Amino acid sequence: MSEQDLPLPLGHFAQLSNGLKLHYLDQGEGPVVLWLHGSGPGASGFSNFKGNYPKFCEAGYRNIVLDLPGFGRSDKPDNVEYRLEFFVECLNLFLQEVGIQCCTLLGNSLGGAIALGQALAYPDTVDKLILMAPGGVEERETYFQMEGIQRMVEVYNQGPMGVEQMREVMSLQLFDASQLTDEILSERAAVAVTQPENLFSTMLVPNMTEQLKELQCPVLGFWGTNDVFNPVEGMHKFMDNVPEVRFLMVNRCGHWVQVEHEDLFNRTCIDFLHNG
Repeated sequence: MSEQDLPLPLGHFAQLSNGLKLHYLDQGEGPVVLWLHGSGPGASGFSNFKGNYPKFCEAGYRNIVLDLPGFGRSDKPDNVEYRLEFFVECLNLFLQEVGIQCCTLLGNSLGGAIALGQALAYPDTVDKLILMAPGGVEERETYFQMEGIQRMVEVYNQGPMGVEQMREVMSLQLFDASQLTDEILSERAAVAVTQPENLFSTMLVPNMTEQLKELQCPVLGFWGTNDVFNPVEGMHKFMDNVPEVRFLMVNRCGHWVQVEHEDLFNRTCIDFLHNG
């Protein structure tokens, strides 16, 4: 399947000064919320957040739903290392290219780590952070001991992932796998076959726990108590170190709180954006 034939909405493209072209959706008007999706085979901004950003539009926000490099409709170079500093560089160049001086960054998993990295490296660009089970507060070895990561790597290494292989991996993202729609599986399977091998083999996110105390913006976070991809204990690292933070622990919830508890997530985030 070609990039043009992906079963994802077609939005806009930003040509970065480092040569990469990133795809994004741009919907709504008002203060900017920039959405950063997580990792995993076939991920995209739309498949992560399709049930969320329309409500933010209704609440009076402009929503930039980005496909990270290596994902969705964005460029997927096979000659780079997909380290956190690469993603942060691309995000900062993207903000410059589309003329966004300051915004709320909202990210889950890898996207949460990138949001953290941006807020630490370029604090003037970030007004607020909303994080869902963010990466970046554990050592790499800890993540690879998690059941979800181990199973994802096992299935990915078996070869190209079709819908059923994607179902096997994605069902671990949710406490209630019945909420995993065939539509999301098809979207992700179509993207997965376009992704380069180096994407996951070179991906590296450092442990930023010691830097959390440097965060200058308010932080709202979510963590599912049944998350098998990212240890829930990471929440305490934020609570112990971030100057201005609140976290919601959600039971009967896996790695995708924005999907499994869509209404709660949307309402809580919008209240945070309105009232701090």
